[in-house]
Amino acid sequence: MTSDGWRRLAGVLLAGALLAFLDPVSARQAPAIPEIAAAELPREARETLALIRKGGPFPYQRDGVVFGNFEKRLPPRERGYYREYTVPTPGLKHRGARRIVTGGNGELYYTHDHYQSFKRIRE
Repeated sequence: MTSDGWRRLAGVLLAGALLAFLDPVSARQAPAIPEIAAAELPREARETLALIRKGGPFPYQRDGVVFGNFEKRLPPRERGYYREYTVPTPGLKHRGARRIVTGGNGELYYTHDHYQSFKRIRE
């Protein structure tokens, strides 16, 4: 590669690094998340949605805690943006794997496999 080509490549890399520094959230690609209609959710998830809308009371002590998004399967946001709520699983005596995660702008996500995958809830 010529020295001019190296300079152009360095400029492109520098511009990308500057963009990531100035706006780190939009510089990262948000994951593609499929959607599900609220009416298509399991009955227990629809009941949890109703409790979220009412502001509780919630059956589990951990309902409403900050969801850290450590798996990075939801769009990156500042800590505290997401909250999680348990969706009971019939036949289990513990919380199980199902959750609804809410976002600070009102978005809703459902996971049936303990954060391995999500679907955005369409109301």
